[in-house]
Amino acid sequence: MKVAIIGAGIVGSTAAYYLSKEKDMEVTVFDYGLGQATKAAAGIISPWFSRRRNKAWYKMARLGADFYPQMVSDLEEDGFDTSFYKQVGIFLHKKTPEHFQDLYELAHSRLEESPLIGDLTILSEEDVKAAFPDLQTKGQMLYASGAARLDGAALTQTLLQASACPVVRKEVRLKKVANGYDIDNQLFDRVILATGAWLGKILEPLGYDVDVRPQKGQLLDYQFEDYQTEDLPVFMPEGELDVIPFIDGKVSVGASHENDKGFDLTVDETVLNRLESEAREFFPKVDEAVSKSDRIGIRAYTSDFSPFYGQVPDLEGVYVASGLGSSGLTTGPLIARELVSMLKNQEFWLHSDDYKASNYICHTVKADKYSENMIK
Repeated sequence: MKVAIIGAGIVGSTAAYYLSKEKDMEVTVFDYGLGQATKAAAGIISPWFSRRRNKAWYKMARLGADFYPQMVSDLEEDGFDTSFYKQVGIFLHKKTPEHFQDLYELAHSRLEESPLIGDLTILSEEDVKAAFPDLQTKGQMLYASGAARLDGAALTQTLLQASACPVVRKEVRLKKVANGYDIDNQLFDRVILATGAWLGKILEPLGYDVDVRPQKGQLLDYQFEDYQTEDLPVFMPEGELDVIPFIDGKVSVGASHENDKGFDLTVDETVLNRLESEAREFFPKVDEAVSKSDRIGIRAYTSDFSPFYGQVPDLEGVYVASGLGSSGLTTGPLIARELVSMLKNQEFWLHSDDYKASNYICHTVKADKYSENMIK
């Protein structure tokens, strides 16, 4: 079976990796790469503190976190470096004591089904100072040892390398032909569309309305000299700010959530200055960095902020995932693994009916006209 994957972000690269392990499948990846959310993502894998009422979303996020140790183990067995992921723990800061206690109780109630949370502790100001000396906060902090930090770009690079699939770096179109799907003058039996916020661009010419919208995200990377950052916990205060230490003296700060900028990939210094100012309040060491750089990506989100995956309605053999939003680093690998199982007519950890693509993708063209347009 010849399989094409369009998009090499977190979903596409994970799907390529696990499909490459199937002896009866030949995989080709197509990736234009412009604005890809994963390349600009520095993430925290810690879904257990979410107050979202959408139970299906939380199940996906919880199991997405659970899937990471398995994926990391698979890559290590294949001989690849997995330093892009590490469970370093998380510090959560709340200004209001009542909210702080509520959050602790919420996470504690989830310990039984999510042992990956690890040690769940309320730390004193002195404990916080001992674990992260350069963090300037007042009062107690909520700590969970199982939280992880993740470098999205390094993850996708590793997955693609491990898959050993050919990667075609160009923008392509999907065409339906009599015996399959034509992409870049190559014929494929199955297709996975992992194009994120650009899903509408590839499906609308084929007669579909797609409920997927772009969300611009910007973040800052700071580089320090002689600063041991590898084992520092990630820090999440209230708001959209996160402080994420990585290896080799790198600390990321971000990221913004801009729903009104479309596919604009220009740097907005106002947004970056705001992020830096917020970070300085808790982490004044940013002023000691020897260099800083920015990253910009476009996330995909739906009208109800829920991700989806599955077969495109009325398009047999074409599978899709999108709408992951800011939780994409947490849920993306699991969704990709689910798609791989669907290609083999199996289920993995989720029930796909809870995340139907048909809830967000509507076929609007009559069948005869649709077929005629596709064959052309």
